[in-house]
Amino acid sequence: MSTDSQSIQVRKNNGELVPFDGNKLKEALRRSKASEPHIQLVLDQVVSSLQDGMSTKKIYQLAYNKLRKLSDHSAGRYRLKKAILQLGPSGYPFEHFVGKLFEADGYTVKTGQIVEGKCVKHEVDVVAGKGNRVVMVECKFHRSDGAKSDVKISLYVRSRFTDIEKGMTNKPESENIDFQPMLITNTRFTEDAIAFGTCSGLKLISWDYPVGNGLKEWIDRAGLFPITVLKSITQKEKEYLLGQAIVLCKQIESHIGEIEKLKIPDSRFRKLLDEVRAVTQ
Repeated sequence: MSTDSQSIQVRKNNGELVPFDGNKLKEALRRSKASEPHIQLVLDQVVSSLQDGMSTKKIYQLAYNKLRKLSDHSAGRYRLKKAILQLGPSGYPFEHFVGKLFEADGYTVKTGQIVEGKCVKHEVDVVAGKGNRVVMVECKFHRSDGAKSDVKISLYVRSRFTDIEKGMTNKPESENIDFQPMLITNTRFTEDAIAFGTCSGLKLISWDYPVGNGLKEWIDRAGLFPITVLKSITQKEKEYLLGQAIVLCKQIESHIGEIEKLKIPDSRFRKLLDEVRAVTQ
């Protein structure tokens, strides 16, 4: 990486100007499982295109475009965070995606469940059970990367799950149950939200929290990628599939009937299957 590139100022999403850091780009590419030769090719492409004031969004797009020409597998992983933001506009696809992550960890999962509390009934986004452990999850989906879930969200969710926990207390079927309330977001939490969650026993998971064990690491361990990483189908086609609860790339080949309803031309259909196999390998 040249000295000149290190003096280039780039603009973050919040408008702040910071020096371009090629090492951060390299680390993001390594997390996508790109090979070292591919990483260097992408970095060279980005550095040759750098301009003062260039947005990090533009840099990301440059890197992605180059990486996609080199490897669908790595490109799909590289755009994972953006793909998770596209699991909308409602939050239901994100809830189904979180449910699939729990299933990959051996849990039995139900989504959108009505659960009786001590005072009132509550709709719980994800209920995951394994042995005597029951995890009840509130999913907070944001469409903007800059959005954060604040302490009011943590307070509200903890209050709901406290009522549920109290409602379970005197039920024979709830004896010896290890109950874990959890709040999961696809972006980040404020410091106060994390402090309250830690203090109150509400487990929090965000894109990068807990450090080294956040949502991005969970997805990587499970090897599950949302259909929104795919570039061979349109946004409208993705929204249709999400509406059918097809949220994972690996579900595509087992739901060919739904894919056929999209009337995708044969050439693009073959390209879709090739891309799915590349991402899920």
